[in-house]
Amino acid sequence: MEVTATLIKDLRERTGAGMADCKKALVEVSGDMDKAIDYLRTKGLAKAAKKAGREATEGAVVSYIHGGGRIGVLVEINCETDFVARNEDFQAFTRDVSLQIAAMGPQFVHSDEVGEDVIAKERAVLLAKALESGKTETVVQKMVDGQILKWKKEICLLDQPFVKNPDKTINDLQQTLIAKIGENIKIRRFVRFELGEGLDKKKNDFAAEVAQQAGLA
Repeated sequence: MEVTATLIKDLRERTGAGMADCKKALVEVSGDMDKAIDYLRTKGLAKAAKKAGREATEGAVVSYIHGGGRIGVLVEINCETDFVARNEDFQAFTRDVSLQIAAMGPQFVHSDEVGEDVIAKERAVLLAKALESGKTETVVQKMVDGQILKWKKEICLLDQPFVKNPDKTINDLQQTLIAKIGENIKIRRFVRFELGEGLDKKKNDFAAEVAQQAGLA
């Protein structure tokens, strides 16, 4: 893959590393963004990674209500200082995350939160479907492994493509903000309520409506 100026700029925004270091990292890994980030981390050049272990106990609890009370979101996002909690970039990030949760309905913040029992239940369903294909057990297991990875990305907030820009994930946005602001930022927890959820009634596609009203569809 060609190492373009756009790739270098994107890597810089996501890690806070210097332009020359970003270019070198991308060249070393043939333009693979994830590998370039890992490369910078191993070299101690990714500023965002250095901040990941720092305490983040300030921040904000943000609410988002859609459709006259049909969908409601509460999300807690932490930073290190009250000063940053009042920063416009931080506040814009909290709004974007709230919109993401309303539109896409994630179940967890990150994949580490997905319990083994939840994964086992989903695997059993996928395995039963895959076995109907008549493929060998080895092929079926590989199919299910891939489907599980895809499923976890769909239900985990940080791994979801951002509704305003599907080329970036929520984690990408978070890492870019960390590099820009210079503080650790963490999405700690969230809750999403949808009117009529769990009741035996016809439901509209609220997620599609959220995206449409936000000008995303």
